[in-house]
Formats: sequence, structure tokens, C-alpha cells
Amino acid sequence: MVNILLDGYNLDSDWLYDELKKYLKPEYKVAVVAFSFRDSRVKNNSDWQLLYGKEQGNFYGGIIGSLCSYGIKEENITFLNYFEDTKETAKNKIQNADIIYFLGGLPDRMMDRLKKFGLIDVLTQHNKVVIGYSAGAVIQFEEYFLTPDDDYPTFNYYKGIPYLKDFYLVVHYENTKEQNESIDKVLKERRKTVYVIYKGKGAVVIKNNNVKTIGNVKVIL
Repeated sequence: MVNILLDGYNLDSDWLYDELKKYLKPEYKVAVVAFSFRDSRVKNNSDWQLLYGKEQGNFYGGIIGSLCSYGIKEENITFLNYFEDTKETAKNKIQNADIIYFLGGLPDRMMDRLKKFGLIDVLTQHNKVVIGYSAGAVIQFEEYFLTPDDDYPTFNYYKGIPYLKDFYLVVHYENTKEQNESIDKVLKERRKTVYVIYKGKGAVVIKNNNVKTIGNVKVIL
């Protein structure tokens, strides 16, 4: 299994391409999990379409274009739509995919919606490639933590999808007091390594439990 942890949805960046082309094959099918949106921004399918829809979605072109740069065909890329999919259609999309792609946003709300659709077990059984940026990266951990910010006023631990268990991850690192205090807290309480991806250019790739860092990543023991 391969887990790809990113800071942003820059899959086709020059500094990533040579590494990721080992895992993103032209014949692969992709299920894009677009469940991490804010409730205040997306209240219905029309709102969802403005973000991820093919005709007018702000993020659709960037997501599709980055995947197609590896030779993956657009017709082999499907989005999980919280407002249109049923539990069964969402499950089928996951089961038919070689690559699961978790988008950024709010990881705890993404988990809530995945649970509502009954997808945790089928996602856990997936053993090919999992990609995620920002929220989609941290959700790949059995347990993750979030530093206080505008969306999350207090530090807390959260339950994710149990692909990864041996370390913790920080995305969008900017060496702030709040981030460093959160990292220190985790080191003391959990006694596990923390991988820190600096904002802008960094990635972590885990293949069969072997961890490789790319770009601006710091490992804190």
C-alpha cells in the first residue's frame, strides 16, 4: 500500500512528479472524496457543484488536471458527491478505485460524513494508493491532532482512518508558537515521531511502512 501525504493539491509539481509517477499509473481509476467542505459554505448540491462540479467547480480543473498529467483519463476519475451519491454508489466508487484521493478542508467533518455513508470499513480495506492533502493527509492516521486556529479553537486529538499509526503529521507548518506548542504536547503525551510539512513545498510518501520525505519536511523525534 502507498500513502501520499501532501500540503496542497499540487500533485503535478515538478518536484513531486518523478516520485509520484511510480505510483499513479495511467490505467488507474480514482475516487475523489469531496466530503471535507465547511457546512457554512456548502449547504446543498448547488453549492457543492460550485466547488467540485465538472461544469463550474472552482477546484475541478485543478484536481482533474493534476491527475491527468500522469496519464490518468478524466473518465476514470469520479467524485463522491455527498448530496447525490447513496451509500451504495459511494461504496462502489471506493471499491472500483485504484486510488483514493481525500481533499482538503475540515477533517473531522469529513470523518462524520464518511461514517454517515458507512464507508470506514471499505476505505480501511483499500490497499492500493491513498492520496490526501491538508485535511486529506491527516485523516489517513488512526489518530491525528489539530493546532488551534480559526476552525478549531482548542487543541484536540481526533480519530481518522487507521492506515497510519506509527507517527503524527503536521501540515501547513509555519513555525508558529501554537504549532510548536502542539507538537511539544504530542511528543510528551504520545511519545511518537512527528513529521512536519512546511507550508508550500513538502510531501511524505509511505510505501509498505517505509517512509520517504520530499521537499521541505522536518522530522521531530
